[in-house]
Amino acid sequence: MALTVEQVLAITKATEAYDGVAPLDEATLLTLRNRPEAATIWGDVRGFGLLIGTELSLVVLTQHRGVGLGRQLLLRAPATEPGTTAWSHGDNPAAARLATSQGWERTRELWVMRRAAADLPPAPATPDGVVVRGFEPGDESELLRVNAAAFAHHPEQGGMTASDLAERMAESWFDPAGLITAWEGERLLAFHWTKRHSDSEGEVYVVGVDPAAQGRGLGKLVTLLGLEHLAASGVAAIHLYVEGDNTPAVRLYEGLGFTRAAADTHVQYTRRPTDTA
Repeated sequence: MALTVEQVLAITKATEAYDGVAPLDEATLLTLRNRPEAATIWGDVRGFGLLIGTELSLVVLTQHRGVGLGRQLLLRAPATEPGTTAWSHGDNPAAARLATSQGWERTRELWVMRRAAADLPPAPATPDGVVVRGFEPGDESELLRVNAAAFAHHPEQGGMTASDLAERMAESWFDPAGLITAWEGERLLAFHWTKRHSDSEGEVYVVGVDPAAQGRGLGKLVTLLGLEHLAASGVAAIHLYVEGDNTPAVRLYEGLGFTRAAADTHVQYTRRPTDTA
């Protein structure tokens, strides 16, 4: 009997509770909840494989690891084209061995950086002519424009559509006051979308600056104002995700007191053009 979406979500929740990290990313979870017909699912109550577009996920319950189930799930996957990607949420040696043995190569690193919410650096002064405020209905088109421009070369974030935006704003965590926007007249220059995961944990969800407005210190401004918003909400800790090779962003966040542990590395594998399995 095929696994249901509810069973997949239950396995996902149990795996996260044990590992301390979600085995599926937000976009995958939103697709499962809102557009399940877009997902191909296989497996059983021990673990599952999941294919959405060209992104593959394999999740095995803790008590069933180490016996080759992950490899079995990978071999049972529908035909995948070269360029298909898969994430290891954590730099897992077993995942690395499986990927290498089956003709997948390590292509991206996504780092998690963290800091306490207390003792934040002061935000810089807002430049003359710039207005900073929370999100208001009607801001959507400018938000999408700046997001697309700021993340033009980002595989996931840059492709956000109006429906993607609406899905995220419909989530229970969305807080208009926590989406900090900086404007010059009717033109959005920069934004910082914060996310509160729990009473104790917040996230720098997205920081975007219009390329035409770079060099004005707006990224640092909206980032710190967003951190202040999270701190004021009562969270004790804040984390963010950043591409491991985005040196300017890493340096910015390090300057704001964020640090990274080696275990906080998510790895993307891509199927090679020539399958050597």
